[in-house]
Amino acid sequence: MDKPFLHESDFTSDDGQPEVVRRESTRLSREQLCTLISAASINLGSMMCYSILGPFFPNEAEKKNVSNTVIGMIFGCFALFDLLSCLLFGKYLVHIGAKFMFVAGMFVSGGATILFGMLDQAPDGPVFITLCFLVRVVDAISFAAAITASFSILAKAFPNNVATVMGSLEIFSGLGLVLGPPLGGFLYQTFGYEVPFIFLGCLVLLMVPLNMCILPNYESAPSEHSFWKLITLPKVGFISFVIISLSGCFGFLDPTLSLFILNKYLRKWLLVFGNIITAVCYMLLGPIPILHIESQLWLIILVLVVNGISAGMSIIPTFPEILSCAYENGFEEGLSTLGLVSGLLGAMWSLGAFIGPTLGGFLYEKIGFEWAAAIQGLWTLITGLVMGLFYVLEHWRGKRRDLQNTLITEEEREERTSLLPHEI
Repeated sequence: MDKPFLHESDFTSDDGQPEVVRRESTRLSREQLCTLISAASINLGSMMCYSILGPFFPNEAEKKNVSNTVIGMIFGCFALFDLLSCLLFGKYLVHIGAKFMFVAGMFVSGGATILFGMLDQAPDGPVFITLCFLVRVVDAISFAAAITASFSILAKAFPNNVATVMGSLEIFSGLGLVLGPPLGGFLYQTFGYEVPFIFLGCLVLLMVPLNMCILPNYESAPSEHSFWKLITLPKVGFISFVIISLSGCFGFLDPTLSLFILNKYLRKWLLVFGNIITAVCYMLLGPIPILHIESQLWLIILVLVVNGISAGMSIIPTFPEILSCAYENGFEEGLSTLGLVSGLLGAMWSLGAFIGPTLGGFLYEKIGFEWAAAIQGLWTLITGLVMGLFYVLEHWRGKRRDLQNTLITEEEREERTSLLPHEI
């Protein structure tokens, strides 16, 4: 059945939905409130578990005779399997069930975090490295399940405010990233390697029964569309590269920074300028040697703060931009498309998070942190400029199409006017 025609001005909500739909009551229902609590719990818990590795694991791994390149690969393998799992879970979300995928993923992720805390008991060298890879792979698969389900459930519960809700929940992700390192560092210095992982793993496990009780259960019919059809849309393809470059920047810091320290219209341009500002931050993070600026702790802290803001500018618009593009190109509205978009977003983020630490660990060894960070920033700069060029061309094509439509309408009006005297 064809959808009713909507005027262009109707598409003004943050995810491309008609404004007439957005005028519904803004009061949260019990179902929406429970969904927010569940999503906040996975954002907070997962980011705390993720961020505790950065401050002390590279140093501990070096004691186990692990090179910086392999440390980067240990960080990166998480993202590689997260990438593959996101694509799989996004496609089969409606078959598995969003709630089951969310809860099961959180349960396994908590267990994997505890297991990672036991790895210091493993023998040095190949055995330790192999176990690190195995536990990280399990954790990646479970995390992919939980986060893909979370994105889809949020988009289903808040169809008219996707970007706003996800942007608000980034507070909990940021809180997890802020609390994880100092909490993990404190527990590590006070109690040793195992306790930070056991504590946070148990914290995630305690959230499982809560989410089993409060998380709504959404059902939907399977989609006839595929990831390939979604990612081959030009805008979605470019946005995917933006996501990869940004996640690569975040992942780049995991195996390198701790060692270095110890040693709509607006939405579109937020995405573009966020990438460009992020690139400048990475140029200053070393800083790049050609600037002849001495590296200082206050500068690193300032750059990381600005980087967090600029990356948020780019990251938050990506989901509604892809979702809007999918709807405009014939994807049906429902949980199936939301699953595809969520899976694609998670997969692209994971691909960047795989490339970032893997390449970062290698470049850190070969050319040092300063030049490695500059190369990472250059990548983000290129994707930001390409995305900006795409939006300019899109705007130009839209203006040209509107002009052609206006000319056609005027020609039809003139034709009808010229025929009137003959009809009389």
